[in-house]
Amino acid sequence: MLLAASEDVSDSFVQLDVGVGWWVGLLALIMVLLLVDLLVVHKEGHEVYTREAAIESAVWISIGLAFGLVVWWGFGGAAAGEYYSGYLIEKSLSVDNVFVWALIMSYFVVPRRYQHRVLFWGIFGALILRAVFIFAGIALIEKFEWVLYVFGAFLLYTAVKLVVGGDEHVDPSKSKFLKLVHKIVPLTDQMDGQKLFTRIDGKRFATPLFAVLLLVEATDVLFAVDSVPAVLAVSHEQFIVFASNAFAILGLRALYFLLADMHARFSYLQEGLAIILAFVGVKMLIHHWYVIPTWLSLLVIAIVLLASIGFSLRATRDADDHISIPEDPPPPAER
Repeated sequence: MLLAASEDVSDSFVQLDVGVGWWVGLLALIMVLLLVDLLVVHKEGHEVYTREAAIESAVWISIGLAFGLVVWWGFGGAAAGEYYSGYLIEKSLSVDNVFVWALIMSYFVVPRRYQHRVLFWGIFGALILRAVFIFAGIALIEKFEWVLYVFGAFLLYTAVKLVVGGDEHVDPSKSKFLKLVHKIVPLTDQMDGQKLFTRIDGKRFATPLFAVLLLVEATDVLFAVDSVPAVLAVSHEQFIVFASNAFAILGLRALYFLLADMHARFSYLQEGLAIILAFVGVKMLIHHWYVIPTWLSLLVIAIVLLASIGFSLRATRDADDHISIPEDPPPPAER
């Protein structure tokens, strides 16, 4: 068996013996989905409009939910509950990532027809980085259980920062990471289609799309620091945590094109994410004295996420209703 859960893991989480076949099947499915998306659906660079993005988002979400049924079939209801909890946590926390991507794309004035290709490679890199974070995190928890308290305290701190810090986002113009890239890699401000590198006067330069890709990867690392510990609060099984993360972020490209211009419509999303982070943080901190059941975690996360979206849409609708429409000026008086 490959990467089976340790015998020392708390009985509050499922412990699976995941065979090589399951891992090969999962990785093969992810690669097939990525290749179909790159070579079939988005073979040619084109602008993705709302209708197409909505259809693709529905497809990706359906695939993610369907894989939960596969987990249920293969490992039982408890494992499926952990998968769906992790999927919802990662999906909800990724929405903020989408808005940061929109800021980066806007700063570099990336044409919409090229944005999908950049995000494709960004997601590909994110899958690899998440795998590293997940396996390292679970290895730490299995060796040093007190790490759970560190993760829990960090999630509470992040929750408070979300409420207090509010709308603080990455400013590409102030990125030290980008300035470092400029020193290492020759960059040009000229686009060359969807290419990440181009040649000018015989010399090789990175295009602005390469800089965008690196910033997308860097921001994903920052968000993974929050999201991976949050998912580890609902499962310690590598296969479940990685699968829930993978299927949640696979659909982020479509979600980006659907939500990138709608940040103002989700005014209560920050508060909702803060509550979710605080909840899973508390779950980690009290696990030694009381274990919150997986079904209850899933229920709380779903209710908070739906409530934050509902309140946001209601606030937006009320604001639209209160916008005063100027009346037509009265006709001039007859002489």
